[in-house]
Amino acid sequence: MYDFNDAVYAILIAFFVCVALIPAVLPMLRRLKFGQNVRDDGPKTHLTKQGTPTMGGIAIVASILASGMFFVRGNPDAAAVLLTMVGFAAIGFADDYIKVVMKRSLGLRARMKIILQIAVCAGFWVFLYWRGYDTTIYLPFANSSWDLGIFYTPVYLICMVGIVNAVNLTDGVDGLSSGVTVLVTAFFMFIMLALESPLLPIAGAAAGALMGFLLFNTHPARIFMGDTGSLALGGFIISSAMILRMPLVLAIVGFVYIAENLSVIIQTGWFKYTKRKYGAGRRVFKMAPLHHHFEQCGFKETQVVALFYIVTAICCLVGYIAARGLF
Repeated sequence: MYDFNDAVYAILIAFFVCVALIPAVLPMLRRLKFGQNVRDDGPKTHLTKQGTPTMGGIAIVASILASGMFFVRGNPDAAAVLLTMVGFAAIGFADDYIKVVMKRSLGLRARMKIILQIAVCAGFWVFLYWRGYDTTIYLPFANSSWDLGIFYTPVYLICMVGIVNAVNLTDGVDGLSSGVTVLVTAFFMFIMLALESPLLPIAGAAAGALMGFLLFNTHPARIFMGDTGSLALGGFIISSAMILRMPLVLAIVGFVYIAENLSVIIQTGWFKYTKRKYGAGRRVFKMAPLHHHFEQCGFKETQVVALFYIVTAICCLVGYIAARGLF
């Protein structure tokens, strides 16, 4: 069984691999003109980001795999999480490639993206069934489990697709998604350590890779992770939470993800409703996702990032209280 020492080794390996990879990848991305396309209707401060190399998620995924390979032998849970991460990374890469290289700003069509995501989710569901995982999930604060029965599959799909896309939406400000995900991953490392989960070193690899990436992604960012990284991280986080039977705990510690996702849903739904009813669409937020709303309210980009880090840290403490019945 893996212990804290293994997690430390995994963190260090992934960190140094990522720190070594990004300086090697940056010139290649610039040469291939894999630069960020910035929305014209977005915050004006973001116009300076135009052309910043993107698809840095390749380095994150490669670093996690390089570190994780030392811990997958005889560890099917870890292998499944890594494969799920790679599956979502592939979808993100296709989306980034279409946006950046083929110059189609919308990337993969929404329907195709959802179909591909469901296909990856189906593969992970087959793994859970093969491993004999039941249909129960842990109830936060209650120190008990809830058997979803026939409702497990739809809840599973909603959680998987929802969190993957929520992490993707959170990636819109320098260092935001990577920093928030480091905190969420650190929380789950603590849970995995307490539960003696075989996923512990893999979580360590993810934390290490993200810390290495943050060296280049903090404001002003020299590289962005793109959908390649954000979808991969979402897949990693939610697949780990499903193996631990803790999607509801993830909803607490990943409050920022949920808030970002809900802001887009509310904004889009209200705009369509008011346009249909009044002939002119109205908005709840100045701009969605939520981090852009704060920017439009006058917050500096670094202030938004700091605020969301603090909120996530507080939510992790609440998550500890919610999950302490497991210890």
